Amino acid sequence: MGKIFKVMSSPIGPLTLAEHDGALTHLLFNGEVPKEYIEGESELLQKAEAELSEYFEGARREFDLPLEPSGTEFQQRVWAALLDIPYGETRSYKDIAIAAGCPRGFRAVGMANHNNPISIIVPCHRVIGSGGGLTGYGGGLPIKEYLLGLERKYS
Repeated sequence: MGKIFKVMSSPIGPLTLAEHDGALTHLLFNGEVPKEYIEGESELLQKAEAELSEYFEGARREFDLPLEPSGTEFQQRVWAALLDIPYGETRSYKDIAIAAGCPRGFRAVGMANHNNPISIIVPCHRVIGSGGGLTGYGGGLPIKEYLLGLERKYS
């Protein structure tokens, strides 16, 4: 199967789900479309939409989807560390830097989060500043606040 995407409605606006060869490659905000992808439908995209809908309803805490985010070796380590953050919890950039094997790489973790192509499912919204404050988020801070609030509500 080629590179396909679909746009779904959500409480935080349109989300684009994209897949390539049976793995989810993107979850993007504002209906953004990854280059070289065409609109389409598949079982995986339907399952991803259903799981995200359950997440927004508070009925799902973990996703069961094949993921294939494209990135550097360091980004892959950061994204793997993000997947270990439990639902409803947060970690600091320092915590993630340590987990990714680069204890002083706070800024690099921030850039890896910024480049996370599968937001929400790879939960970069769960990373906060060391003082507990919310810092940047690709979807914008109001969306980060919404996602963290949603998870607190259903934890």
